[in-house]
Amino acid sequence: MAKNVLLNLFLPMLLLCAGVLSDVTFTFENMCSDTLWRASNPSIGDLEPDFPRDTYEIFNMDDHYSGSIWVRTKCSTNASNYFSCETGDCGNGIMECAGINPSYPVTLLNFQVNNPVVSYGVSLVHGQNVLVRIQPNGGTLVDGSGPCPMVDCNKELSSVCPPNLIKENKDGQYVGCNSACDVLKDPKYCCNGHGCQPDEISLKYKGPCPLAHTYPGDDKPPFYQCKGADSYAITFCPPL
Repeated sequence: MAKNVLLNLFLPMLLLCAGVLSDVTFTFENMCSDTLWRASNPSIGDLEPDFPRDTYEIFNMDDHYSGSIWVRTKCSTNASNYFSCETGDCGNGIMECAGINPSYPVTLLNFQVNNPVVSYGVSLVHGQNVLVRIQPNGGTLVDGSGPCPMVDCNKELSSVCPPNLIKENKDGQYVGCNSACDVLKDPKYCCNGHGCQPDEISLKYKGPCPLAHTYPGDDKPPFYQCKGADSYAITFCPPL
């Protein structure tokens, strides 16, 4: 762990000294009470999936990437060596998702990296399974409107999640909240494009998480475009 952190700390400086544009630096911190398992689609490469509590890691993203990062919760391997998770599972029976989409509900961190510009946002379009925060370190918005803002969803949807959208584990415990579109399959909840309006369920989700996108086509807040940030801090279960 220490060697990887040190390497990732010095690599951007070495590349800059050599006159080469460095990759985009992400930091990951797990402040949840349990181990998490990270995944992405498309895969971001050699990031270790298992992510114990109280762990901090530095990772150099490719300077061109467009996709989603998420975490899986309460994962284990059974007697047949089949790996599965209570939320965010990839359904392939192994620890590495290899670019497979997750089962829902899952909190998505959406990124479009086109170095030096990074677009980012938190999405509840497929529900919520963990609390998250994205915090750029420095940088300004491409449109010139100000510094690159923090976005997060730091409150559980359990208090506003309709009973038919609650995700429970095998013991009947709450582990997440589904989106109405994924469960009900009603066009009313699945608008995706210009002119989409929030429905009554997505408005409930927006209450505790006003900075997250809560329905397909949601553009408030916008998908922020940042340039010049030193790094992007991704925190799971961030402090209030």
